[in-house]
Amino acid sequence: MDSNTLRQNRLVFYEDLVRDINRVLREFLKLSGAKCAFLIDLEGHMVTRQGATTNLDMDTIAALVAGSFAATKEMARILGEEEFSVLFHQGKKDNIQLSLVGDRTLLTVIFDDSTTVGMVRLYASQTSKRMGEIFRKHDAEREANRAAGLASNDPDLSADFVGTAKHKLDDLFGG
Repeated sequence: MDSNTLRQNRLVFYEDLVRDINRVLREFLKLSGAKCAFLIDLEGHMVTRQGATTNLDMDTIAALVAGSFAATKEMARILGEEEFSVLFHQGKKDNIQLSLVGDRTLLTVIFDDSTTVGMVRLYASQTSKRMGEIFRKHDAEREANRAAGLASNDPDLSADFVGTAKHKLDDLFGG
C-alpha cells in the first residue's frame, strides 16, 4: 500500500469529533449508570474515555479489547456469521461490554452490579448508533472540504515524518 492510500484510510479523530464523542459518552454514562466508557479503534488504540478510569491500565485494556474482538470476529466467520457486533464478559464484581461502532471502533463499557446488563445494552446500542451518525457527518464534511479544495488539516505525514526523522537521525548519529 502506498503512502497516499495509507493516509486516506487512516482513522483521524480531530478535536471537534472527539468533543462530540465525549459528549455522547458522558450522556451514556449518566443514563446507564456504568462506571466508565471508552472508544478504541480496531487496532487497540485509545481514542477517548470518560468516567472512572484512574485505577485502570487503559492502554493494556484497549489492546486486549481489540484482540478479544478480533478473536471473536474470527469465531463468527468460522460459524458462518458476518460478525458478532456485541461482546459481554461477566466478572465477580465488574463486567465489560464491547460494541462495534460502524466498522472502525469499539465502544467499551465497564460496569458493576450498580446497573443492569439490560440498561447497559439498551443505552450502548443507542450510543453506538449516535456515534456512527457522528462519524458519517464528520466524514462527509471532510470529504466536502476536500472536494471543494479546502485545506483538510491532514498533514502530509510522509514529508513531515521523513524530514523530521532524517533531522533527528542526523543529530543522533552526527550526520
